Amino acid sequence: MKTLKLSIAAIVLFIATSTTQAQVSVNVNIGTPPAWGPVGYANIDYYYLPDIQTYYDIRLSQFIYFNNGRWIHSRYLPGPYRHYDLYRGYKVVLSDYHGRTPYKYFKAHKAKYYKGYKGKPQKTIGYRNYNHHDYHKGNKHHNDHGNNHGHKKH
Repeated sequence: MKTLKLSIAAIVLFIATSTTQAQVSVNVNIGTPPAWGPVGYANIDYYYLPDIQTYYDIRLSQFIYFNNGRWIHSRYLPGPYRHYDLYRGYKVVLSDYHGRTPYKYFKAHKAKYYKGYKGKPQKTIGYRNYNHHDYHKGNKHHNDHGNNHGHKKH
């Protein structure tokens, strides 16, 4: 009888531990794709933006770009590209990479996905949320993860 009670206790403890571990893994935040990201992709960590030779880390909501001899991680696009239209620009979905340094393959990405590269047509997850009239009056919205106003530089 004592062995049966110990066996039942061990099973209950095992189930409780397994449930706790499952809850922890389910509650991990993978990252939310930005509104300007392409529709239809799950479990993606990075986009490569060929027109501006920049990566976007979905998990950390950061751009990764090369500047002054090193790779920079920033919530905003580099100054020369601050007006780049993230909604219209092509995003290469790096579905085969899940590490921390996608730029390790920058030479290959740059060659394969050259400036002006267009693959399959893309539809973005969301839409721009700025008023064209407000933009020209100086009321700029900063909620596009670095795309200050979703407008190309003229």
